Amino acid sequence: MIEEIGIRDLGVIAEASLPLGRGFTAITGETGAGKTMVVTALGLLLGGRADSGVIRQGSGQASVDGRWVIPADGAVADRVVEAGGGVDPFGESQAELTLGRSISAEGRSRAQVGGRSAPVGVLAELGEQLVVVHGQSDQVRLRSQSAQRDALDRFAGAELTTTLNDYRTVYSRYLENVTERDRLVRERDARSAEAAELREIIAEIEAVAPQPGEDEELAVRAEKLTNLEDLRIAAASAREAISAEESDGPDVVVLLDSARRQLERVASYDAELGTLSEQVANASYLLSEIALELSSYLAGLDADGARELEIVQDRRNELSILMRKYGPGFDDVLAVLENGNARLLELDSDTDRIEELDAVVEADAALVDTLATRLSEVRRDAAERLASAVSDELSALAMPDATLVIEVSTNDELTFSGRDNVQFLLRPHAGAEPRALAKGASGGELSRVMLAIEVVIAGTDPVPTFVFDEVDAGVGGAAAIEIGRRLARLAETAQVIAVTHLAQVAAFANNHLAVVKDSDGTVTASSVRQLTGDERTAEMARLLSGLADSEFGLAHAEELLTLARSATHMVG
Repeated sequence: MIEEIGIRDLGVIAEASLPLGRGFTAITGETGAGKTMVVTALGLLLGGRADSGVIRQGSGQASVDGRWVIPADGAVADRVVEAGGGVDPFGESQAELTLGRSISAEGRSRAQVGGRSAPVGVLAELGEQLVVVHGQSDQVRLRSQSAQRDALDRFAGAELTTTLNDYRTVYSRYLENVTERDRLVRERDARSAEAAELREIIAEIEAVAPQPGEDEELAVRAEKLTNLEDLRIAAASAREAISAEESDGPDVVVLLDSARRQLERVASYDAELGTLSEQVANASYLLSEIALELSSYLAGLDADGARELEIVQDRRNELSILMRKYGPGFDDVLAVLENGNARLLELDSDTDRIEELDAVVEADAALVDTLATRLSEVRRDAAERLASAVSDELSALAMPDATLVIEVSTNDELTFSGRDNVQFLLRPHAGAEPRALAKGASGGELSRVMLAIEVVIAGTDPVPTFVFDEVDAGVGGAAAIEIGRRLARLAETAQVIAVTHLAQVAAFANNHLAVVKDSDGTVTASSVRQLTGDERTAEMARLLSGLADSEFGLAHAEELLTLARSATHMVG
């Protein structure tokens, strides 16, 4: 519930603090004093649209803050923490939550949740769980069949909620699978053409059968074959220089042998020359090995290098053709082959996927139909009980002959809420034809129907806080007293805040706030006062007669307050 709301520079309200708390709070005030700004302030705290036009004249910013008491463990507290905010302990199982909203003259809006900045959308999410606001616009909304279905669903309770959640889960899956299946069927021809093209590409590449690294190996081989004669001459000349086989001239090995013998001859005179002699011998051995390797290299050179070069160049040409078509690089060609095979596997599986989806869609369609039928059954049963209970409430709200009729009809089209059309109709008296609320109810009647519905639904779907903005519009006399009585009854299970202009309604409140204004002739500044005792009686008299000090009005006010105290169990 809301403990307190603070308002600064909103509309005609310069600064005000609204102590709320448990039970039924009535908010009254003179015309133009800014009563509706209280509802506007609450709307801002609940994520409503920010309009710089509500900023008090001469001010650069308007701000609203609110203090709630909420369950310490619950969806609201969890969402606050998720948004980065925090709550303060308040008793054993409760917590205190602060929300804030400011609007600048430039139109910028900022929100605070649990002491931390947060998106305005978080306020809206929390508001859906904290408060239900009813105003003149909600009377208009009650004329819509979707709003009427929502009201019926709230009353139907846990059984409908469970069935509806199951239905929506299956229905969402059904729509998703139908969408995918239809897309696959719609694109089947295009995908078949894509598959055929891929098969041609893959066949062409596989016919050449390129291997990883093959392009580099062929380039190296071609370079060697192109310079085969130069390689042969260089290798032969080097071998002859090291170890002559085809000439009588001295070679390096012969010269090294001669050097070794000269050193060995005198090595006994100096050990250092002995070491050098060994090194010369090793060098001679190494060069002999190199000469053998050069001979082997020469023997291994292709006898028909031109023929092999032609084969290599032909292969490189085949690869070049692929690279021109699917490149630019050789690795790109290999990637086309790999990705093409993967894509072809995916395309070829479409037929199986379509058949699989057909089976799933058919099964889900049957399940959706079963759950939709169950929803209709639950709604029809709930409609009878809600219509009966609301009709009883209307009788107590000075509409003794009126009856609420709720029709639940089905059609072939499935929606996210089932296939039901829900319509609230009002039969003004016995024997009359029931007429849709959109056509057959006045503003005052709609106010009472809306209140009756909330009183009944509160028993099965409790809401922490109800806010009524002039729910008594177009109502007076005995009907107004009954509205006050019903608001007090609703306040036994929920916090109720009502902006009213009727003393008959305000009398039943256990907390009475008045929006008062002072004027210096140029600027009007309104504030909020909590009324008790004589001040409350005077305000009640003003509401009744327009005069706060009228003896008749004061007496009537006392009478109303006495009636309310005796007729209602007040929640302290």
